Amino acid sequence: MNDPNPTALRYLQIDVFAERAGGGNPLGVVFGAEAWSDADMQRFAAWTNLVETTFVLAPTDARASYRLRIFTPNKEIPFAGHPTIGSAHAALEIGRVVPRDDGLIQECGAGLLPIRVEGEGVSRRLYVQAPAARVLRSGTDDALLRVVLGETRLGVLPPAFVEGGRRWWVAEFADEASLRAWQPDHAAILALARAGDSLGLCAFARAADAKNGYQVVVRAFPAGVGIVEDPASGAANGLIAAYIAQREPLGALARGYRVSQGREMGHDATIDVRINAHADGDAIVWVGGRSHTIIDGVLRTRLA
Repeated sequence: MNDPNPTALRYLQIDVFAERAGGGNPLGVVFGAEAWSDADMQRFAAWTNLVETTFVLAPTDARASYRLRIFTPNKEIPFAGHPTIGSAHAALEIGRVVPRDDGLIQECGAGLLPIRVEGEGVSRRLYVQAPAARVLRSGTDDALLRVVLGETRLGVLPPAFVEGGRRWWVAEFADEASLRAWQPDHAAILALARAGDSLGLCAFARAADAKNGYQVVVRAFPAGVGIVEDPASGAANGLIAAYIAQREPLGALARGYRVSQGREMGHDATIDVRINAHADGDAIVWVGGRSHTIIDGVLRTRLA
């Protein structure tokens, strides 16, 4: 794409984790902003008002395909799944990167993350290897967590505070219907997030009927970064998967499953989770799906 303004940057808006365009999580992706300051990037992310906006930059590590910086409207974050998948899709779309051995390496605040590339064009699916996760504590002893959950009937696994690139509280609900109908206290989730320096709460339930095309339902409430509810959360789903694999290594979900997320917000995201066993007993989790390019244009000026 040619533009007479030499300062113009390439800008794409991507719909991430969607089988059909318009069902997933929007993402803004900027290319060529090496001259922008941290403040320039943050102002632009606030202006787009998307859940996240990313900046694809030249890598500082020779092993990486590119370097990614990720901004919410309020702050920069080291890693998130939907910006990772969407930015890789955008970089492939414009020919910024070429896969090597069917993959890419993303450099970001969480380190070097492998990305698998499967297929081409509209059928292409991308999967990021989620950062290794560990359970910091589990159970319902936390007073702030009890306020958030109230009288909610919980599922098989106890709630847990999990860290892996990000920190989230994870809670399994007893059934899909109760999770989809839940009206959470967002102020209570914010208090929980602030107390543990986490994003907030991601809740999940096992699907009522796997014939619907998914096995797990997820809702994510990242109040810690100023977002009420996220329509599609790669990082949260990575932590949920690691927790399930750890607690139920022989269970029906231990090798992977498909997630439905976002319907309560008018979206219809589909996220694929793959879980591979590792020699040391820890699970390697891959989170991915399809993305669609919605807008491809130029960004003519940085914001004052």
